[in-house]
Amino acid sequence: MSANILVVEDEPAIQELIAANLQHAGHRVLRAYDAEEASQLVRDVLPDVILLDWMLPGMSGVQFARRLRSEERTRDLPIIMLTARSDEHDKIAGLEAGADDYLTKPFSPRELLARINAVLRRRAPQMTEDLIEIEGLRLDPVTHRVFGDGQPLDLGPTEFRLLHFFMTHAERVHSRAQLLDQVWGDHVFVEERTVDVHIRRLRVSLEASGHDRLIQTVRGSGYRFSAHAE
Repeated sequence: MSANILVVEDEPAIQELIAANLQHAGHRVLRAYDAEEASQLVRDVLPDVILLDWMLPGMSGVQFARRLRSEERTRDLPIIMLTARSDEHDKIAGLEAGADDYLTKPFSPRELLARINAVLRRRAPQMTEDLIEIEGLRLDPVTHRVFGDGQPLDLGPTEFRLLHFFMTHAERVHSRAQLLDQVWGDHVFVEERTVDVHIRRLRVSLEASGHDRLIQTVRGSGYRFSAHAE
């Protein structure tokens, strides 16, 4: 599944090489040459992953990672640090600053893509193409098909994204605002009651197989997908 990836790298040749490989793999690429430019891009559109060079003009990548981790909106944003520093204490410093992974230059495109996929599986599993099945409800991100006990279910595109997010974050309670950010995108401004409309549509789509019971309303908090629903 394609992801929005922000590449923060001040060397044009390296930035271009990374961007070309990411685009070839089907990802969408945003580019910044320093932390200030990256901050503006993150304010406009929250990316799915940040590839962050350690040595940047002005604010360093480590300082920028700390800033991202200190703000609620970007606290869980996947960050992979890119650097020529290979000493153990440098790796520890990068990880302690909030990086999810640390990649030493030079690195191969295959390794970079593998690290991105690994981070997405941990931080944002809804961005992967892994098939997922819970209690007989089966969702395939590659073919955009959903089956309930082996029978195909008809879902609209928004309901599909909503179900995918729920299934990859089972048992967690999500507020309407959180669902808007994660499913619609934090740069899309729609009313929170829009979530209720699509939850109702999703439940209707799941009624045929009885899986609508897995979508629970948590009064005063939001919604939860639970395999332990009665």
